[in-house]
Amino acid sequence: MEERWYQIDETTPVTEGDMTLLTAKLLAPGLESLGATVTLVRSSRNPVTELRPGDLQNYAGRLLSGAPEEKIVSLSERMFYRTAEIRARASLVNNTIRPDIVLCLHFNAEDWGPHPEKPRFSPRNHFHIILHGAYLDSEIAHEDERFELMHKIFQGTHEEEAALAGVLASSFLEATGLPAYLYSIGRPTKQVGPALWARNLLANRLYQCPVLFFEPYVMNNQEVYERIQSGDYEGKREVAGSIKKSIYREYRDAILIGLKTYYESRRASE
Repeated sequence: MEERWYQIDETTPVTEGDMTLLTAKLLAPGLESLGATVTLVRSSRNPVTELRPGDLQNYAGRLLSGAPEEKIVSLSERMFYRTAEIRARASLVNNTIRPDIVLCLHFNAEDWGPHPEKPRFSPRNHFHIILHGAYLDSEIAHEDERFELMHKIFQGTHEEEAALAGVLASSFLEATGLPAYLYSIGRPTKQVGPALWARNLLANRLYQCPVLFFEPYVMNNQEVYERIQSGDYEGKREVAGSIKKSIYREYRDAILIGLKTYYESRRASE
């Protein structure tokens, strides 16, 4: 539904939600072995919110009065996964879990066109981390966004978020060999370091703690596609012409190395 999946013929579907869940389940034991208490925001394929697109169609219809049915359905779906689901996760994070840090795991993608059964492949593959920031004047004009921005400022989370992100970006770039991503001119972003970009996203604005958005691997890159088709496995094997870990374990290990490096350096300086 979120247009973050594709499938070629009878091959394994490339579904970002399933891939991030697998990565999270591999990552959790490693974090626990380092002494962390780990809570997954979701532990199954089901969304956190109890709302579904059908519940939002009447509201979407009022917003798009007179629009064709397909546009109303499309808007209700976007409100489901871009707003209702993220706000439900934010409520869980802020009111129940109350973590010291949130790691938002994603896989990136380039435009693959309108047909998920015939995706366009991209020669590009890259990595970046998204931090909170880079508000537009029009966004600050909204009372809710201005309130959430001030909340983040008074919490003082940015210093910790930026320091963590710098170490984790270095860890990822070294562990994966991926180049740092560069946003195109005109996007509402601000580069704050190698592979580090500030953006005003709903989740990193709502979560009341340091938040790191990981965006590695272009899912419609040929090498990444072949690695996804190879699934998860222990050790290393030849995939796409070279010996590699599974893409999920490479992702996991890059995070573990970065977090261990950061917190060991913090402890040594105290």
